[in-house]
Amino acid sequence: MGYAVGVDVGGTSVKLGIVNADGEIVETWEIPTRTEDEGKNILPDIAQSVKDRIREKGISSDVIGTGIGLPGPVDDDGVIRKAVNLHWERTFNAAEELSELLGGMKVRAGNDADVAALGEYWKGAGRDFGDMVMVTLGTGIGGGIIHHGKIYAGTTGAGGEIGHICLDPNEKIRCNCGNAGCFEQYASATGIVRLTKEELEASGEDSLLRNTEVTAKALWDAVRDGDRLAIRVAERFGFYLGWGLSIIAGVVNPEVFVLGGGVSKAGDIIIPYVRKYFDEHTFHACRDAQIVIATLGNSAGLLGAAKMVLD
Repeated sequence: MGYAVGVDVGGTSVKLGIVNADGEIVETWEIPTRTEDEGKNILPDIAQSVKDRIREKGISSDVIGTGIGLPGPVDDDGVIRKAVNLHWERTFNAAEELSELLGGMKVRAGNDADVAALGEYWKGAGRDFGDMVMVTLGTGIGGGIIHHGKIYAGTTGAGGEIGHICLDPNEKIRCNCGNAGCFEQYASATGIVRLTKEELEASGEDSLLRNTEVTAKALWDAVRDGDRLAIRVAERFGFYLGWGLSIIAGVVNPEVFVLGGGVSKAGDIIIPYVRKYFDEHTFHACRDAQIVIATLGNSAGLLGAAKMVLD
């Protein structure tokens, strides 16, 4: 049986795994992400770790290749155009560079959100559907588009950068991207905190959220407990997320939206709030899209990276 190595590169750690052709994760491990000196050690560290591990497992001749997900725009050829979290300020072919470090091994590279989407499509919540969009609700909002079973990366690898769709051109607060009114300013975990604090300041109403640290988790816990202020925040969140998804639906027309990231850990309680406003704003021919919660967690990136190679 052939194997692929999946690599998911984050700002503080790199997650690696050996995956077989059936999509079973044989083994996982982590190494630190050394971002000093403009991140020059990141790919050499990954290459050395991969070589060491497959040699220890005695499967060097059975490894088809290595797939890698990177936090930046990556095109179909493996070219990445900067990765701020890794301190990479240059544009270069990450797939070719890692392949050379691995002695010519086949390497495929993709954006981390795109790669996670492919993992969910292959073995997770999207496995029973056709075209899919994964929406990662974390500190910001990431996205991955799967069209006919393949990642749609776009011309420069920025396909799926849905977090920076403008929902409010009159917004005064700047997004981290430099623009204002971005989708992720309202419907991410950070956005939930913002909406909650705005509601708390605007109302003197008693709420469970006045007695705890304001987080996305605290918000949904309070919703479960029937907290009226929390439910109003959930409605605003649902409005923004449903509206954002309606815009994406009108462009991509997916069969399913898969919601991942930290916010999605709240589970299915999120769905009715989003569905309400998605149905309200979406063009009728796109309205049948399903909205579901991701199932793979941190494994999605590893599986998607491996799938790129196994394909």
